[in-house]
Amino acid sequence: MPTVPETANVLSDVIDQRPMGRLQLELIGLCVILAAIDGFDTQVMGFLVGPMAESLGLPAASFGPVFASTLLGLMIGALSLAPLADRIGRKKVLLGCVATFSVFSLLTALTQSYEQLLLVRFLTGLGLGGAIPNLIALVCEYTPRRHARSAVTLVFCGMPLGAMAAGLIAEHVLPALGWRAVFICGALLPLVFADLLWRSLPESVEFLSRTAANREQVARIVSRLVPGLETLPDTLFDRPRTKAPRISPRRLFEDGMWRRTLLLWLPYAMNLLILYSIMSWVPTVLSSARLPAHTGIQAIVLFSLGGVLGSLAQGRLMDVLGAHRVLIAEFLVYQVLVLLLVMLPLQAASFLTLLLLMGVLIQGAQAGLNALAAELYPQEIRSTGIGWALGIGRIGSILGPLLGGLMVGLGWHVQQVFMAALIPSLIALCALLAIHLGQRRANASHPTPTY
Repeated sequence: MPTVPETANVLSDVIDQRPMGRLQLELIGLCVILAAIDGFDTQVMGFLVGPMAESLGLPAASFGPVFASTLLGLMIGALSLAPLADRIGRKKVLLGCVATFSVFSLLTALTQSYEQLLLVRFLTGLGLGGAIPNLIALVCEYTPRRHARSAVTLVFCGMPLGAMAAGLIAEHVLPALGWRAVFICGALLPLVFADLLWRSLPESVEFLSRTAANREQVARIVSRLVPGLETLPDTLFDRPRTKAPRISPRRLFEDGMWRRTLLLWLPYAMNLLILYSIMSWVPTVLSSARLPAHTGIQAIVLFSLGGVLGSLAQGRLMDVLGAHRVLIAEFLVYQVLVLLLVMLPLQAASFLTLLLLMGVLIQGAQAGLNALAAELYPQEIRSTGIGWALGIGRIGSILGPLLGGLMVGLGWHVQQVFMAALIPSLIALCALLAIHLGQRRANASHPTPTY
């Protein structure tokens, strides 16, 4: 008869010692679906700026603050709702986030003014921001450590998949039913999966086991991890719980780490600036070019497809070549692609091919930066270092749409917009080179690497 070992880390012991089972695979699948819904709602407006501007009587350039309000809400949601999940449970917060961005996506379809649009997109962002951290936490809790990186990468692939779905739905629904119908589709998608999520998504066992009143619920979940299990050890509920010490962000600047911290923040912010300026504004900028009307939507669909491919390949490439080399190469190749885009005649086939390759590089690099951050900090401050890098990076995601709106307002052509995007990529490249050289010097003076 299977038993659960009576150890301080009983849950992680069970998960790490067993192969991936049906429960874990179902959880990862549900989280990919949720991430795709999140990606749909985050990116859908980029396909709809032109029709929305015409319908609401607004200049296209005024949508920069609208994009930024969504991303500001996303940042606030991530910071505020992730701690709430530690108190009331991840499943409750996740379903609440899904309900929030579903309702406000529906309200986006009903907006009649610029002020209403700013408000509902900010509130949509709150729900979107709270979902992803809890998805990742659930996946990490239920996945064996040896598979955790692959599982998280797979979940993150859901976001560009959702952006692709947004483009494909917009391409078919927009001409027939208008932009409001696209937002209604985005609101209905999570509702279709709501019942499945409620019935199938497991709550965090670590959260449930804080009280013995949840013994029956914990037993049902653990029995799916260990088929045939009949009893649970009391240590699952009454084991001592030591509170992890709070790590001050000041630690990121102590012991000579201030340089790597500041240098790491630069590529995070610059890469997200590039990513969100492309996702938000390329369809609008292309509408003034002499290309077929649907080219803008196809461009973002292919850019998102490139993101899926880049994210899947990133881990393997970094294992073989090293994080620094892969990231430096990605920004170098991206700059070559931008120069090709500027020099070649603007034709749909070449432009779409270049956008696909840019998606591989830029979105792959975003996944790679998380791995680099984990290498640069010692274990005791690693979570703090990654969290602050992601938080500072969000500044770039807010600035990207604002600067894109400014360029659209100035009447810049697509080649000019991409030439401007060379500047943040050069900043990111210089920062990565400085990190690489700094680590080489550190390794030369200390032969045993610490990262």
